[in-house]
Amino acid sequence: MKTTIKREDILAPLQQVIGAVERRQTLPILGNVLFKSTGGDITLTATDLEIEMVARVAAGDSEEFQTTIPARKLLDICKALPESSEISFTIDDSRVSLTSARSRFSLASLSARDFPSLEEIEELHSFSIAQNVFKELFDKTSFAMAQQDVRYYLNGILMEISSEKIKLVATDGHRLALSESDLDTGIDEEKQIIIPRKAVLELSRL
Repeated sequence: MKTTIKREDILAPLQQVIGAVERRQTLPILGNVLFKSTGGDITLTATDLEIEMVARVAAGDSEEFQTTIPARKLLDICKALPESSEISFTIDDSRVSLTSARSRFSLASLSARDFPSLEEIEELHSFSIAQNVFKELFDKTSFAMAQQDVRYYLNGILMEISSEKIKLVATDGHRLALSESDLDTGIDEEKQIIIPRKAVLELSRL
């Protein structure tokens, strides 16, 4: 199985999900990114079993396949290649070969069947918010999050959503930060959820 993608098209989504790749690698496959082609799109998925991040890129006419690739090695290769170069991926049973001009790389892969997936939750409510507004809310509150408090609910940000407003609150037990913004969410009842610290940090990077 083979597909060709422009360097920039794979680099951007890879940088988006790399933060979810497990650094300690308690399980080897957590150091990999799930690389899946549906024929028109390629999906990159990374997880550390606490958070899962997914990014998609249009791939044109591509064969359908899925495998896992060492995430940080793939990122280093993409960064090292010249801008606007094209990368050809050839997928075999246990290896992934990358070719770009005169450069060739071969990476060991692990079966996509063994890649863990977080349990999907039923979507009850959804809304959209501008990226810059969401980031500003995080920037004004994330500094007050606890880091490794035994009171796990302090290791994150409380997000409170009403029909016309979104509010973020964080505290480490000594200081408290609050930020809010007007937003037409279309939600009838007030909802609250705690966003874990790592998810907050990754969302702030988007």
